[in-house]
Amino acid sequence: MSDALGSDALGPIGRTVTMTGRRIRISARDIDAVITSLLLPLMLMAVFIYLFGGAIDTGTAYVTYVVPGVLVLCAAFGGSTTAIGVTEDMKGGIIDRFRSLGVGGTSILAGHVVASTLRNLLSTALVLGAALLIGFRPDASPAGWLAAAGLLTAFVVTISWLSTAVGLLARTPEAASGFSFFMVFLPYPSSAFVPIDTMPGWLHGFAEHQPVTPMIESLRGLLLAEPVGNEPWVALAWCAGILTVSVAASAALFRVRSR
Repeated sequence: MSDALGSDALGPIGRTVTMTGRRIRISARDIDAVITSLLLPLMLMAVFIYLFGGAIDTGTAYVTYVVPGVLVLCAAFGGSTTAIGVTEDMKGGIIDRFRSLGVGGTSILAGHVVASTLRNLLSTALVLGAALLIGFRPDASPAGWLAAAGLLTAFVVTISWLSTAVGLLARTPEAASGFSFFMVFLPYPSSAFVPIDTMPGWLHGFAEHQPVTPMIESLRGLLLAEPVGNEPWVALAWCAGILTVSVAASAALFRVRSR
């Protein structure tokens, strides 16, 4: 890897690809993290459908209602684990070696994000496959599937960059892992598992206007071939805003941490 990274002919894109491959190989060796990222959404989906679903009235089969929320939770949790990998790199001293080989911060951080995106799209697809096996029946058109996939990809990329910034702020992997807890909790005060109008009135404002809700409503509408209104645009606006801040913060924090 050292010769390849040090080659001027490789260029920034080639170095990013190399960094992505490195992160994918590291992730593949961390079997515990892989199993957790897959089992947690599946277990939550099973708990809500089989234990709570019969007591929750959403106007439709509960599996149909809850799966879009579980997909977003899966993407949020998976993307948030990027913080741990970034913190481990910053703490372990490997960054100095990469910089001595001419690898810039953009390639290093982008490698984390691209690997996270690929890894989490795969885990989300597996969760969707499990949902189909237990009764989820989407009615999406090809365009609806494409739009849903695009929105979910944008969400994963956004959370991965936000997680990268958090990983640069955190001083230990244990501190970085706290971000995963926050991202697992965020879908609960939203429309992921129950309609917002069933929540206490004081919670409605936050639940309706936090970034996860328009993403869930967009996926639900697209996958079930229902009207989505302007929800996809609101979701994309949230992604664009968070992504812009996260990329800028990651670049600034990397310069400070690697100085």
